[in-house]
Amino acid sequence: MKKFENFSEWFDEILFNAEILDNRYPVKGFAVYKAWGSRIIKRILEILERKLEETGHVPMLFPLVIPEDAFAKESEHIRGFSAEVFWVTHAGERELEKRLLLRPTSETAMYPMFALWIRSHADLPLKVYQSVAVYRYETKATRPLFRMREFLWNEAHTAHRNWEEAEKQVKEAIEIYDFVFKRLGLSYLILRRPDFDKFAGAVYSIAFDAWNPDGRINQIGTVHNLGENFAKVFDITYEDIDGTHRNVTQTCYGFGVSRVVAAIIAQHSDDHGLILPPEIAPIQVIIIPIVYKEVAQEVNIYAKEVYEVIRREGIRVHLDDSDDKTPGEKFYYWEMFGVPVRVEVGPRDQKERKVTITDRVHLRRRVVNIEDAVKAIRDLFDEVERELARRSKIILKELITDASDTSSLNEIIKGRKIARVCWCESIECAEKIREVSGGEIRGYRIDVEEVPERPCIICGQAAKKVVYVARAY
Repeated sequence: MKKFENFSEWFDEILFNAEILDNRYPVKGFAVYKAWGSRIIKRILEILERKLEETGHVPMLFPLVIPEDAFAKESEHIRGFSAEVFWVTHAGERELEKRLLLRPTSETAMYPMFALWIRSHADLPLKVYQSVAVYRYETKATRPLFRMREFLWNEAHTAHRNWEEAEKQVKEAIEIYDFVFKRLGLSYLILRRPDFDKFAGAVYSIAFDAWNPDGRINQIGTVHNLGENFAKVFDITYEDIDGTHRNVTQTCYGFGVSRVVAAIIAQHSDDHGLILPPEIAPIQVIIIPIVYKEVAQEVNIYAKEVYEVIRREGIRVHLDDSDDKTPGEKFYYWEMFGVPVRVEVGPRDQKERKVTITDRVHLRRRVVNIEDAVKAIRDLFDEVERELARRSKIILKELITDASDTSSLNEIIKGRKIARVCWCESIECAEKIREVSGGEIRGYRIDVEEVPERPCIICGQAAKKVVYVARAY
């Protein structure tokens, strides 16, 4: 199956064959994360949570259920999510006096508690996070990892004394996500969403949009400045130094764990199977003995010695000395699982005290002495990480194409690419862009300033923004 020719089938095959996720659970939009996928997720979260805690965020776990009256307090928020919530209405045969819903996001679960905890300026800033599942009844077709009704994410919520401090927090959140995504070798656009498509209840929203081989955008993270919108309805106030009582200013941000896994698979993997950055690979090195009957014992003993040399250095290594597969079958099997480095140990390696090392990206073999093996492996880890990031960045650049008129816009979107267009900021022209191309305005870049060089692609009036248009999940 070819990644860039038939992405959907290729992606489903990798999910199944590499034991990332099994989508056959008997409730649509729900799936089982299998062992390999769960271990990858655990390592991604370790990177993210370490960075969050380094920047003063503290872990908490809030309840899954939210009472209806708390959810309904912020009118824009409830409008944004009301069509997607799962309701809990009964306990056994008894109807509940107050309906509950499963969290689609946790603002309305957390902020009643923020109102209890925050009393004075000394309690600020408050910065909390949790890694949990959220539930949204997607009305579009579900898609494993990309669009599910139960998906994994990390969400952080903060409260500050004023707008300026909240703005600093938005920048910090963007830097945190940018750091983690770059560690994973991903490429993406950091875009401020148009006001008509911001998070429900936010003043404005920033999105991290990762490229996908099928031309669709995969939103892997979002950062929102909430202003005082939620503070007003949940009465989250503090006493300032001068004795006055003020509303806090809030931010929140979500890291789409399920979608990040999808992005890693989609951007890095190839037609042989999964490719993983070494930092998140459950097994970083696989050792495969190449044995023949007359030398099997000596080679297997040497393979165990090589295993111990690598394991002692803190590298996650596995020795596949099973006898039910040929070495070639083992190569194919571990390539599918994306193990970054393969070490082969054959009779000649054993005799000369060497090992044969192959990286998963280029499948290029090299021979080193056993005493140099650990350094060679660590060097390969660095090489794999650099190459994954380099290739991903090149592809993103190739996917972005300028559209000067609606005809070229239509061709770009039809050709599974991302269009860069000039826009006047009117909703009517945004709707026309969607109508003529099937793509949607994702937003304008915040990391670089782009000045419109042409009029609005629809109305011909002066353009105010350079925006990116693509289909999205």
